[in-house]
Amino acid sequence: MADKIFPASKSATNPSVAAAAAAAKPQIYNAARPVYRSHPHRNRRSCYCYCCLWIIFIIMLLIVISAIAAAVVFLLYRPHRPSFSVSNLQISQFNLTSSNQLNTRFNLTLAASNPNNKMTFYYDPVSVSVNSNGVDVGDGSIPAFVAAKKSTKTLKAVVRGENVDYKSDLKSDLKEKKSLLLKIEMNAKVKVKIGRCESKKAHVRVVCDGIKAVDPRGESATAAVIKNSKCKVDLRIKIWKWTI
Repeated sequence: MADKIFPASKSATNPSVAAAAAAAKPQIYNAARPVYRSHPHRNRRSCYCYCCLWIIFIIMLLIVISAIAAAVVFLLYRPHRPSFSVSNLQISQFNLTSSNQLNTRFNLTLAASNPNNKMTFYYDPVSVSVNSNGVDVGDGSIPAFVAAKKSTKTLKAVVRGENVDYKSDLKSDLKEKKSLLLKIEMNAKVKVKIGRCESKKAHVRVVCDGIKAVDPRGESATAAVIKNSKCKVDLRIKIWKWTI
């Protein structure tokens, strides 16, 4: 009996199956290797750090330049605040009405000095008030004026008070001490001119203490005693980027 001859299997002789098997081998071999991937977030982080460093450097540089410019301006112009002093305060009226109210009149003389040789002060009208023990006993004003370089200007004002409430503190001072301690307050707006440069208008406040009026009641004029009178000037002028 003749042996039967079986045909070879199709998978062994099929070229497409053999090619697929050959291609699968390198894929299986490369599967064990880690896949390299780029890290774009690291580049972004480094760029962010560089930007922050440059911003900090620019800010520090601007601070240094501003400090140097302020020092140069100070050395060139040597700015000083204006000064005020009370030259004379005459009380021409200080009467108590039947309804326990005061009628007052003060003749005030002030000296406004500008110690700067390169700065000029331009003052708007100045409001003036006289008070004692927290009671406003008179109000007035001084017209607008200019304080030139290295100059002292004499200012005069009439300060009046009508139907002012007469509090017990004032009454006790007049009865026991035979005198009153007066305080003068002045408020205005002022601008400064340096060469061709002008500042914006700023508020100036002047407070003068240490003025003693000895028993000012009556019709005759009484001069207040000005002893150790100190006038404090509160002024902050901004010129471009600097405040003096």
